[in-house]
Amino acid sequence: MRKIKYKKGRKVQASTLEYTGIHKQSPTEMQLFVYDSEDVTECQQLQPEDIDSNIEVSKVNWINIHGLNNHAFIEKVGAKFDADHFIIGDILNTTKRTRVEEYHDILFFNVKSLLPQKSSNNISVEQISFLLKNNVLISFQEKRSDFFTHIRERLRTNSGVVRSKKADYLLYLLLDAIIENFYITIESEEDKIDELINLTKTNTNPEVLELIEKHRDNFNFLKRSIIPLRDSLYSIKSIKDDNVFNDIQPENFTFFSRLHQKCLELLEQIDSDLITLDSASNYFFSAQNHKMNQVMKTLTVVSMFFLPLTFIVGVYGQNFKHFPELEWEYGYFLIWGIMLTIVAIMFVYFKIKKWF
Repeated sequence: MRKIKYKKGRKVQASTLEYTGIHKQSPTEMQLFVYDSEDVTECQQLQPEDIDSNIEVSKVNWINIHGLNNHAFIEKVGAKFDADHFIIGDILNTTKRTRVEEYHDILFFNVKSLLPQKSSNNISVEQISFLLKNNVLISFQEKRSDFFTHIRERLRTNSGVVRSKKADYLLYLLLDAIIENFYITIESEEDKIDELINLTKTNTNPEVLELIEKHRDNFNFLKRSIIPLRDSLYSIKSIKDDNVFNDIQPENFTFFSRLHQKCLELLEQIDSDLITLDSASNYFFSAQNHKMNQVMKTLTVVSMFFLPLTFIVGVYGQNFKHFPELEWEYGYFLIWGIMLTIVAIMFVYFKIKKWF
């Protein structure tokens, strides 16, 4: 039976609000989009006390926060929407697992976004959290990034149906953008796998095996990140069946089902890539064994040439007084001729048998 090990994360007291991520230098900034099908208003560098005067309850309000270092700032924003203390703690604690939870009239979604690191075999991780309440969507990002740039442009240019939909559709678009990052990461890993497979055909250096294991770890990490996201998207169906939380429109549940289907596709692709890595590992070991067999075959063939020669030399190296050939004038040359003839016959025989 496999032993389950507990991985201890950063220890934070339940009553303490502290950002546990690595982006300690990212300043906390807030922007606001207020829109409907007619117009859109964009506000930058807002403070928590500016929220009440800028949001419009009759329109969709998207509050996007970059940087989680200022926990007091995050706490004030949460207080504006009656978010519980432990929700704010989960937003700041980046060791939490991806999940979706319903708290009274707030839908809380916590998800990990992954992207490949440039010039590296590592994967960068960022936690993104969402709060959905009364047609207001709040997104919390650890740092400024371009995950949602295309969505902002769609809002500004009124492209597609996003401006005619409610905040739940915007949440779907943001989650879809995060899932697209998984596709980008998997594609990047697959490109590296193709290079590894070609490398295993020409190189039996142990570093190749280390690279294979590194990418295997990356795929397993991707899998561990997608599985809870898949489960969270599936649990939204129970929210629909409960008929309690009304901020997700009934006609929009199908969009979240599509995201769930994408997660299933990603997991299938990862399983396929893991099988490919297993094949690469097997090929690497087979190539090493083949190379070792070739070396042993060569050494064996070479030793076979010397085996009869060693026997002849051993015979004439005995300390007996009467050897007829010792007294013969051409005895030395005769022995050399016999040995060279034996080597030539063996060489021809091995060539016919294609042993080398």
